[in-house]
Amino acid sequence: MPPKKIAIAHIYSSHNNTIITVTDITGAETIAKASGGMVVKADRDEPSPYAAMKAVSLIADKLRERGIRDIIVKVRAPGGNRSHHPGPGAQAAIRALARAGFNILKIEDVTPIPHDGTRKPGGKRGRRV
Repeated sequence: MPPKKIAIAHIYSSHNNTIITVTDITGAETIAKASGGMVVKADRDEPSPYAAMKAVSLIADKLRERGIRDIIVKVRAPGGNRSHHPGPGAQAAIRALARAGFNILKIEDVTPIPHDGTRKPGGKRGRRV
C-alpha cells in the first residue's frame, strides 16, 4: 500500500480577500494557490463565500492531479492588532474542500494573537469618519 499523500491547506481569510495556499506536509513546497481576486472581477466580491468556493475549485483540480486525498486545514485571520475573526470566505472554503471529496483530517486556527504587542491604529479617540 503506498503512503498516504497529505497536504496542508492554509486559508487566510480577511475582510478584503481570501487566499488559499496548499503545501506539502512540511510546508516547504507550494502545491497550489488561489485567491478570491483570481476568480471574480469586482474588488468588493473578493472576500465573498462565492469567490472562496471558486478558488477552492481551481485548487481541487491541481490536488487531484497530484493524487492528494487527505488535507489538514489551517485557518488564519489577519490577527496581530487587526481582526481576530476570519472573513466570510473561510467557512465556505472549508465546506467547498469537503464537497470536492477531500478527507479533512484536522481544522486548526493559526491566527496570530498578540501578547501585548503594538497599539491598534486610530489614536486615542479612534478613527473619525
